[in-house]
Amino acid sequence: MSSYSELIKNFEKIRAYMREFYVYGFKSRDEYAGKSARSYDDERRRIESWLGKYMRFSRTPEGKNVFISVDSRVSRHNPFYKAWKAKSFTDGDITLHFIVFDILYSQEIKLTVNEIMQIIDQKYLSGFECPMMFDESTLRKKLREYCAEGIITSEKQKKRILYRRADEVNLPECLEVVDYFSEVAPCGVVGSFLLDKMPAHKEVFAFKHHYITGAMDSDVLAMLFLAMRNKSIVTVTHSMRKKDEPVRSRIIPLRIFISVQNGRQHLIAYHPELNRFKAFRVDYISAVKTEGQTPRFDELRTQLAKMQTKMWGVNIKRGRDGCEHVEHVEFSIRVERGEDYIVRRLEREKRIGKVEKTDDFTYRFSADVFDTSEMIPWIRTFICRITQLNFSNRTVENQFRRDIEEMYRLYGIEAEGDR
Repeated sequence: MSSYSELIKNFEKIRAYMREFYVYGFKSRDEYAGKSARSYDDERRRIESWLGKYMRFSRTPEGKNVFISVDSRVSRHNPFYKAWKAKSFTDGDITLHFIVFDILYSQEIKLTVNEIMQIIDQKYLSGFECPMMFDESTLRKKLREYCAEGIITSEKQKKRILYRRADEVNLPECLEVVDYFSEVAPCGVVGSFLLDKMPAHKEVFAFKHHYITGAMDSDVLAMLFLAMRNKSIVTVTHSMRKKDEPVRSRIIPLRIFISVQNGRQHLIAYHPELNRFKAFRVDYISAVKTEGQTPRFDELRTQLAKMQTKMWGVNIKRGRDGCEHVEHVEFSIRVERGEDYIVRRLEREKRIGKVEKTDDFTYRFSADVFDTSEMIPWIRTFICRITQLNFSNRTVENQFRRDIEEMYRLYGIEAEGDR
């Protein structure tokens, strides 16, 4: 049997396997062609060591089918976070980490790089015959990394730069906030790490719709958020449906859109080469390389904000003239007495557009959107109440009507026009 280590260095590698196994569908050993059979076995067993209690098996004519099943009534925490807690470190990394924080044990202690190096050599490594060497450059890089993370702060006194521990937050007083953040926010894995350090507490949140697979994209999201904060251009490596190999795109990231229906995360960015705004699925992005700042960031953010008044999802269509193409959507529903909750739902769930009362029992929704087809799943939820339908995009409207007729046929019901 092949051996494996639970710890990992390259998270993108394990992220790819986890997507193939649990998001896109668990593939069999024969179906997975990305790596060798031995690599497949090693990674499958590694993932099973984290997610074994959530795995289920069923038998099909094609063989054993493996899938992941999470009951949010029982498991209130995202199981995919376990993958982030299995990252390995070199002996030097972990040793230097504890030495630095043992030296800077109090917020009142302020030391320069040279002073910290002297303490390391005299106090921590002098007793070893073959001490593990840390040079000043390594220590300086590590301190700079901790400053960027916000756990160490630096201040300049004349020509000296002093380092000390950052101010601490009383996390036990924020347990419920951290608990909620860890399960619903992008990059919630940060909250999960903090909860691991907290005493056991009563869990007060349960989630009817718990979108857990976004946890695997936390590293990519963090890089994109950092680029947006710094108003930077990035080069992303991403996969496309019609291409076998990943492609690179140089873009300006502007906003992250997260679907409330399925939890899918999209990056809305400006593509300078194509001269248009474009949506990228975050789970399709495998690498983010940050470049310099762009003076166009605020201008493009303002343009996107205006476009959002006509965006139902993430699509922004353009006509042949290169201008944004807008489509009109309009439908009326019948609401009986005592069914005010239907009207409230219509108002609550509409992202754009307006709702008008046309008579005592009828309400009309209308909107101008870039892509009518994105609205169809939502419009279907009012299907038994719709009395009138009018789309400027006749292709989408006709397909919608054909789908209804097909539903009638499947259920053995005569369509209204056939009665």
